[in-house]
Amino acid sequence: MAEEIQHQGVITPELSGKRLDQALARLFPDYSRSRLQLWIRQGRVQVDGKLRKPREKVWTGESIRLRAVLEKADHCEAEDIPLDLLHEDEHLLVVNKPAGMVVHPAAGNWTGTLQNALLHHDPQLGGLPRSGIVHRLDKDTSGLLVVARTLVAHKRLVERLQAREIKREYLAVVNGLPTAGGVVDAPIGRHPVNRVRMAVTPAGKPARTHYRINERFRNHALLDVQLESGRTHQIRVHMAYIHYPLLGDPVYGGRLKLPAGASDATVSLLRGFHRQALHARRLSLVHPVTGKNLSWESPLPEDLLSLLEGLRRDREEHET
Repeated sequence: MAEEIQHQGVITPELSGKRLDQALARLFPDYSRSRLQLWIRQGRVQVDGKLRKPREKVWTGESIRLRAVLEKADHCEAEDIPLDLLHEDEHLLVVNKPAGMVVHPAAGNWTGTLQNALLHHDPQLGGLPRSGIVHRLDKDTSGLLVVARTLVAHKRLVERLQAREIKREYLAVVNGLPTAGGVVDAPIGRHPVNRVRMAVTPAGKPARTHYRINERFRNHALLDVQLESGRTHQIRVHMAYIHYPLLGDPVYGGRLKLPAGASDATVSLLRGFHRQALHARRLSLVHPVTGKNLSWESPLPEDLLSLLEGLRRDREEHET
């Protein structure tokens, strides 16, 4: 299901001699260049009543007619699911996602997702790509996500995300004790054998992760992690790559490492933590419309608080 919107414009002197797709990007800034190029190829753009190619030049006084089409969200129905909103205005939502919630519907998870919840909260999001969601978190990662509510906000947020101008900070509990913080700069792509996993591979896309030690335990560490890029499973893959996998990670975590001489309570706590110990705790960005600097912080969820308290008790029990 789609909605068609008619736009008209005129090529001004400063746009004269530019390519059609470049001129359209200036005339209709709410839409991305790639989307405008697609509409030109689909015959949805006329210049003085005639079809043109994206690279053809346009000249002063020529009239533009654009038939923009906004696709409605596919396979996603609105559901009355509570949302923990840290911010809401006419252009943005900032959501605190719980662990266990899938962001987008997919095979095996067609309902109960963040996208289902967003469409109930604001049905107009159905006219935006992925209902306004511009970045994602894994199902079992908790924390902050930004959602666009308008086309102009969506376009600008995507551009700023690609330009690494949106700051995302995480807390992670890893197996093992890094000697110091550092940077993992290694490309990530699909695993060459197991296609449901990601891996560091020369054929992958560039990926860069910064980490520093926030707190040390006997055989684990709490890390502050910051992303430059946003590849699928990036933190999980990069930390496993340097042999400090996330505690509880069912895919990349490997064998659970227990502190020597740990009490039954500590062993039970660690064995009972069944998700990657990863929380998107802080999000900072420039508002795509007002230009105001904004930042939000999400408190640690109860399961991670309990995990950290247990690791601190274990450390205290074995101090000499």
